[in-house]
Amino acid sequence: MPWELREHAGRHYAVLFHYALPDDAWSVELSEARPTSTGEADDPDTVGTHLPGAPVLTVLVPDEDPELEPTVRIFSPEGHVVPYEILRWFMEQAADQVERCRVAFERGEPDELG
Repeated sequence: MPWELREHAGRHYAVLFHYALPDDAWSVELSEARPTSTGEADDPDTVGTHLPGAPVLTVLVPDEDPELEPTVRIFSPEGHVVPYEILRWFMEQAADQVERCRVAFERGEPDELG
């Protein structure tokens, strides 16, 4: 499951891509990333990385029927605040996934994030 990270105002956010079998759709999820240490303290390449956290927003992109519209799900019991620039970045990622799915459908190819 690939993801992308972005920092904004000292906080880290992640966009995670994966296929959601129950929904027959690609899932593009926005979360506040959580810090993790994957190595030794003296190795700067393995310390201070971030991993996706629990999703705050999810866009489901159907990939088998171009007539089905993508949908947005909001998960925010704590009332998360998403900065505008991060929301724009997330929606650009979701729009790119919609385009990839539609192009793949027209070509009769499975959509892949590779």
